[in-house]
Amino acid sequence: MIYSSVLSAVVSALAAECIDSTAKQAWQKLIDLDTARVGAGSNAHQRMQVDCWVFARLHRELIPRHWNALVARYSTHNGRKVEAIGRLAPIIASPASRLFVYKAVTAWAIPPLKGAEGKRSSKMIVLPAEFYDMNTWDLEANHERTRRRWRQAVGVVLDEMVSEALRAAEVILAGEGVLLSHAA
Repeated sequence: MIYSSVLSAVVSALAAECIDSTAKQAWQKLIDLDTARVGAGSNAHQRMQVDCWVFARLHRELIPRHWNALVARYSTHNGRKVEAIGRLAPIIASPASRLFVYKAVTAWAIPPLKGAEGKRSSKMIVLPAEFYDMNTWDLEANHERTRRRWRQAVGVVLDEMVSEALRAAEVILAGEGVLLSHAA
């Protein structure tokens, strides 16, 4: 099986552990998973095996901060996402308090969902709207402009980590020949 891009490989691999193997409804069988991943000759079981292999390979080969950045940003596994957030927050250098940095990392990893208001039927993490109020992040009541600058700086660092992680993942996956652009 060959992935169309590094991002599709990462997202697919991180979603693999949350995919169930239960029987599907008729309408669910109509969705063609091969549109996201090239490999028309592979069945669902083979795709799952490759996704799990890519997951293990990336987990082993990437440095911890890169792995945690990808998991925090793209994983659908709530436990792993929360764990990654907890590991990323302490390594972010910022003049802001640790509480502020932790909440900024959490807000970056779990953006607000429109219309969710904490009552979504999916198993995704949905934080209350009050969580995203930066006034609750800073107990020292710094200026709004300062808080926005801090939040933006944390987001820039995290986005750079994700970009670095995707470049490192591309090297790993290209070496394995599972990317369309590097396929033999």
